[in-house]
Amino acid sequence: MKKLLSTLILLPVAAFAQYKSLVWSPDNGNGTYTNPVINADYSDPDVCVGPSGEDYYLTASSFQCIPGLPILHSKDLVNWEIVGHALTSLYEGDEALQQHFSTPQHGAGVWAPSIRYHNGEYYIYWGDPDYGVYMVKTKDPAGKWDTPVCVIRGKGYIDTTPLWDDDGRCYLVNGWANSRAKFASVLTVRELSADGTRAIGQPVIVFDGNGNENHTCEGPKFYKRDGWYWILCPAGGVPTGFQLAMRSKSPFGPYEHKVVLAQGKTAINGPHQGGWIHTKYGEDWFLHFQDKEAYGRVVHLQPVDWSSGWPIMGKKGEPVVTYQKPRSSSSTIVNPVESDEFDSPTLGKQWQWQANYDEKYGVPTAFGTLRIYTHKLDEGWKSLWEVPNMLLQKTPADKFTVTTKLRMTSKADGQFGGLIMMGLDYSAMVVRRIGQGFQLVQMTCKGADKGKQQTESLIATLKPTWEDKTEYRPGIHEDIYLRLAVDDSKLRFSYSADGKKFTECGEEFQMKEGKWIGAKFGFVAAESDPKCDRGWVEADWIRITP
Repeated sequence: MKKLLSTLILLPVAAFAQYKSLVWSPDNGNGTYTNPVINADYSDPDVCVGPSGEDYYLTASSFQCIPGLPILHSKDLVNWEIVGHALTSLYEGDEALQQHFSTPQHGAGVWAPSIRYHNGEYYIYWGDPDYGVYMVKTKDPAGKWDTPVCVIRGKGYIDTTPLWDDDGRCYLVNGWANSRAKFASVLTVRELSADGTRAIGQPVIVFDGNGNENHTCEGPKFYKRDGWYWILCPAGGVPTGFQLAMRSKSPFGPYEHKVVLAQGKTAINGPHQGGWIHTKYGEDWFLHFQDKEAYGRVVHLQPVDWSSGWPIMGKKGEPVVTYQKPRSSSSTIVNPVESDEFDSPTLGKQWQWQANYDEKYGVPTAFGTLRIYTHKLDEGWKSLWEVPNMLLQKTPADKFTVTTKLRMTSKADGQFGGLIMMGLDYSAMVVRRIGQGFQLVQMTCKGADKGKQQTESLIATLKPTWEDKTEYRPGIHEDIYLRLAVDDSKLRFSYSADGKKFTECGEEFQMKEGKWIGAKFGFVAAESDPKCDRGWVEADWIRITP
């Protein structure tokens, strides 16, 4: 009750506070910034500017994670905050596909979106390599988005971007997924209806990177500038590639091309795939990703120089690390939220489930906590790879510490819950019921995506903090503080009974990226008994610190 009252007193202030990360903020406070401007896995980013000329909106790939299509807002291209999501579920209105995505479909779903402002509305297009090209739109990017529309049905389409021409005609550029189409490294352009909802023309190959240094050309973004049609696209591969710019007097080509950004002598590998912005102050900027393996694909900001007639990015075509901020009327420093006190009746915008949401996964409570119910694992389960109700968020920096206060409530033997770092390999520190007590266990799996068996290490035996006195469906409970500390993509766990003295425990774990995404951390709760009442993890708070 004490906590609830204090929450109610503080909530109006907190609601208007700007969140500044303790572990990574790119704004140096002196008119300069340091890359990455978002040190988290917002892969395949794209950006547009609203009618004010100073409200920038960014979205990124979200694959099978829900809510999907994150929407970030900035006033200066350096300071970003999460303001919403365009998708509350995958394939709303299609019962069969919604059911398909009720289990984790790692690496499937939403690939490389583009975001555009056109005729008073914001549009996002994306390619689902299994089902086709989709579009969703809204008048308020921080609010509710319309039900998605399937623009082109089929397999293999990825990386889609529309362009509304001066005469109102609409064109779409896209790449192709070799895993589905069995060809790649080509870009195609076709005409859409003027409202952008359907294809009215056949595709034309406008660029071919096969058999040359421009292999793996994908992720195209479509623009028009000074009478030229421009396609900006990466080539050369994700961790080692570069950014191409190509131009033509016709949307259907032919296009001439030039490398406009490459690693060069810098430490920023594979700088490419992103979005170009021309600001109301006459400046040009390019947001792109850098692949940092277990940390995912983080977002960098580069100045763009058009003086040669080509968009040369960074400093003479090489990425900058620290640079003068874009001109802006805003001096606010704000970062994507990471820590969570769970004092709100709605889920924090940093969190995502691993499949379409079911209310049995978990919900916020009126008590200033978040409850996650145990997922029923299949008989003979080997790992946690297929658990849909993991509640996870992106890693926010190269070095950080995560501490959470939680309670494990168990109704039956074998139920467990705790803190996890999830990827193709994962490691979790969980509290598991054994008889009338609990064990603290490290669960680790190398090759979870390949069906490998997880291993377990017993850390400690714990007596329940308290037990239900009723005879009706009684449970036992364990209050505990869990911590994971990350440095150089390695992590160590520790635990505490009082939140003051922590004991380091378990084996060091080498983080591994997920399927097309970075490793993510958060909560897991599961069990293997199909008949018993579910147990749950109830998190009081989670805090990200240096």
